[in-house]
Amino acid sequence: MKHILTFTISIFLLSFTAFSQQNKEEKTDSLAAKQKYGGIRIGVDISKPIITAFEKDKKAFQVVADYRIGQNLYIAGEFGFDDHTREEDYLNFTTKGFYGTIGLNYNVYENWLDMNNEIYFGFRYGYGRFSQTLNSYTIYQIGDYFPQQTIETPQEFDNLDAHWGALVAGMKVETFKNLFLGASVSVEKLFTSKQPDNFRNLYIPGFERVYANDSGITFNYTISYVIPFHKKKK
Repeated sequence: MKHILTFTISIFLLSFTAFSQQNKEEKTDSLAAKQKYGGIRIGVDISKPIITAFEKDKKAFQVVADYRIGQNLYIAGEFGFDDHTREEDYLNFTTKGFYGTIGLNYNVYENWLDMNNEIYFGFRYGYGRFSQTLNSYTIYQIGDYFPQQTIETPQEFDNLDAHWGALVAGMKVETFKNLFLGASVSVEKLFTSKQPDNFRNLYIPGFERVYANDSGITFNYTISYVIPFHKKKK
């Protein structure tokens, strides 16, 4: 719920900035202008270093990039690292590994003049390679006649991987020349994953928490810089 509220506030603020810029451009210039067209945009998810600084059980970093291949079409992807320890009802485990996603974004926002903002929808294919360490677990039993037994001998499972797909919605706003702030949400579906023996993948780098029916949801908040290659008249 906290993530959804934060995401909603971010979308509102970014939307306000984008439409304020549009109104300003409409009033000041109605002549033909050169629009930044081709270029690669590279950035980072700024939420992950912040979470890492405040949560000792999580270390994460993500690089984001996109490249414009059409008037409203972008090829986009993410690459990152995740090291996360979770405490569930009867077990404690650590997931560590790398991941990458690739896909397309379609911009539905109509820019004016030299603006380059986005409100987009898209999809991703994701792949993660990781390890799971079962730090401890408690043997489930019915009744309380015998005390619960907790096993604290770590068990490590290496060479695990996962494949998934995701639908993405988000926006990017140019706050300064070529500098963008963005926010997005991804609704994910796990295709396949290599499971440890007697232990299920409850968390996957890039996919994050695995919910019922192998579904998931992730948020990101980015800052990125675009390197324009050429411009065209608009």
